[in-house]
Amino acid sequence: MKKSVAIILAAVTVAAVLPATACGHDDRTSYSISAEYNESQRTLTAQCAVNYVNDGADTDCIEFNLYGNAYRKGALYRPVADELTSQTYYQGTSYGDMQINAVDGCESWEVCGEDENILRTQLGHTLKSGQSVQITIDYTLTLAVANHRTGVAEHAVNLGNFYPQACVRADEGFYECVYYSDGDPFLSDCADYEVEITLPAGYAAATSGKLVSESGNTHLYTLQNARDFAMVLSDEFKTATTDAGGTEVTYYYYDDEGAEGKLAAAGDSLAFFEEKFGEYIYPTFAVVQTGISAGGMEYPALAMINGELENSEAVYAIVHETAHQWWYAMAGSNQIENAWQDEGLAEYSALCFFEAHPDYGYTREGLLEAAKQSYRAYYTVYNQIFGNADTTMNRHLKDFVSDYEYVNIAYNKGVIMFDMLRQSLGDERFFEGLKDYFKASCGKIASPEDLMAAFRGTGVDTDGFFESFTEGKVVI
Repeated sequence: MKKSVAIILAAVTVAAVLPATACGHDDRTSYSISAEYNESQRTLTAQCAVNYVNDGADTDCIEFNLYGNAYRKGALYRPVADELTSQTYYQGTSYGDMQINAVDGCESWEVCGEDENILRTQLGHTLKSGQSVQITIDYTLTLAVANHRTGVAEHAVNLGNFYPQACVRADEGFYECVYYSDGDPFLSDCADYEVEITLPAGYAAATSGKLVSESGNTHLYTLQNARDFAMVLSDEFKTATTDAGGTEVTYYYYDDEGAEGKLAAAGDSLAFFEEKFGEYIYPTFAVVQTGISAGGMEYPALAMINGELENSEAVYAIVHETAHQWWYAMAGSNQIENAWQDEGLAEYSALCFFEAHPDYGYTREGLLEAAKQSYRAYYTVYNQIFGNADTTMNRHLKDFVSDYEYVNIAYNKGVIMFDMLRQSLGDERFFEGLKDYFKASCGKIASPEDLMAAFRGTGVDTDGFFESFTEGKVVI
């Protein structure tokens, strides 16, 4: 991230798992989602059929993250940081939730977790490693009126994290995600998607997937080997489209006199990152102007961009979110415990793009100096306030005091770290290391150790370098 009528469901049946793509493995969980959006009620009524493939130890239950419940009244954790509350809830306080109506394919189920954030299904039998089972979930997502990942924004409807998503398997069981306001509190494995959405008359959808069929107001999209699937709906969208190395890049906007420039930034940066890091594996990429209180938000094959940004700020956000297609969408990492791993890399990748494309108005020197000044200001202020500024980078999202601290540690210190590494190794070894990291981690969830191992593969041991930064020992 930079920083009414009855609804009739049309069921979608998945006949088989979709074929594999260029990275990851082909034995993946798949989601078949059929949904209809009701504008007047602000609801998405849906059925989600999950063909769950057990890639961990034997289990008799499956857990799903219910991110939509973060917006409910009485939630323990607020989904929006205090400093962003007024611009997020533009009509005043508003709530939403994710109501589970029925679950088939299991013996019993319950909504539980630390903050009603988990759907736990008891199978009634043991699902062995490598086996699969289908769980079908009927649910209703009620949207808050909010400029946020999931909500009714001022000009569009944001549907990020709009479905129950299978929890990642961890050594201690299932990895349950609590919706913290700082950072991106999500962790997910790659899966295959078939998503059918029925829209109100006059609406269009920007989605992570490729459109494969449509009938009236109902549209069917598919996406393979993706960590998530997101949509943005609006009755105001205009579009501009280009081709970037065989990828269809589309900019969806409702009010932008500089639309062609935004489209160019998306296409140019996609091509640049593909050359620098490795193949972009999805057939489409949607960049969407919408209401979101952060600068932008990344999803596989889709980026939400804050419609209130000035032209140059929007261009920067687009490039940053495009970089996330490599660092998060394809090569995953734990955004909850090691936010610097994707945010620092995405931010530094943006710097590399602007260094190679000075016509966009940014320079490497200017961006690096801005990161240093911001980080040093943070260090000074937090030393004065708390007596000691915590500069460690391997931190859980819940351990950040504020969004200000999070941005300076995950983004700005990340930029400084990767630039110092590049200057130490030289361009050839630095970009070779990132290419190797991407190739080894595409379709997976990589650890900081995996990143260090990629650079060791270039013939240089950088472990001490990374540890000096991540453990807060280096002086900047």
